[in-house]
Amino acid sequence: MHGANQSEGSEFLLLGISERPEQQRVLFWMFLSMYLVTVVGNVLIVLAISSDSRLHTPMYFFLANLSFTDLFFVTNTIPKMLVNLQSQNKAISYAGCLTQLYFLVSLVALDNLILAVMAYDRYVAICRPLHYTTAMTMSPGLCILLITLCWVLSALYGLLLTLLMTRVTFCGPRKIHYIFCEMYVLLRLACSNTHIVHTVLVATGCFIFFTPLGFMIMSYVCIVRAILRIPSASKKYKAFSTCASHLGAVSLFYGTLGMVYLQLLHTYSLKDSVATVMYAVVTPMMNPFIYSLRNKDMHGALGSLLGRPFQRLKLG
Repeated sequence: MHGANQSEGSEFLLLGISERPEQQRVLFWMFLSMYLVTVVGNVLIVLAISSDSRLHTPMYFFLANLSFTDLFFVTNTIPKMLVNLQSQNKAISYAGCLTQLYFLVSLVALDNLILAVMAYDRYVAICRPLHYTTAMTMSPGLCILLITLCWVLSALYGLLLTLLMTRVTFCGPRKIHYIFCEMYVLLRLACSNTHIVHTVLVATGCFIFFTPLGFMIMSYVCIVRAILRIPSASKKYKAFSTCASHLGAVSLFYGTLGMVYLQLLHTYSLKDSVATVMYAVVTPMMNPFIYSLRNKDMHGALGSLLGRPFQRLKLG
């Protein structure tokens, strides 16, 4: 308890990637632009799906949840980072740092679980098309149940790791050369024994991330087999195109996440902040483009959504 109480009265300094004023100005405008693009893109995806009845299907229901998660994810980290880039006071309270950490861990896990559920949706749609949207497979009730389970598991995962961090004692300079409070970076600042925390972090991380990844790989093995059995080349292309966006999002998510979290604790350094920016900023920004780039239904829904204000102006 002494370590936790000692830490509660302290602050951390979020110094970011660079301490040079000229570089901070460039980073501020770059991250602000990326944040605005991410917010607009994900909000448009959610609004388009909710406003177009043709998109009220399991696939788009899960996509709307993924966009909402990405929106919440960037809002948890980037606004504070932008303030720090423009301010001389770069302090973040102990409670604020743990709160940011909780949402960061929970939302990364949630993104991962939703991607796994979306893989299951594609598996059912291609391998069991006659049963799609029935009570046995992707019924509305099951979709809601799966998403609820994703939210509950990710919230519990974030809570577990955050509670473990309250047992860690921090001493000496609490300078975080990073853009937000991140688990591995905080553990490097600890002066108490972090072996148990690190062991739990690795064990739970392997379960919460590699289990869904394994499930996705198995789903796509079955999907590829089913597509190869389709006699028509045009139908093969159509079936594969429905999975291409999801595969792109999964590759981007796990590629950037792996560059950071497959590092051992003692090798985790400032260079990994570039990879963290990728999964924390670039991935949420790119997902709306990935899912709408070649999707005709999404193009139509976005066109209708964006065209309404102009139609009202013409009618007026």
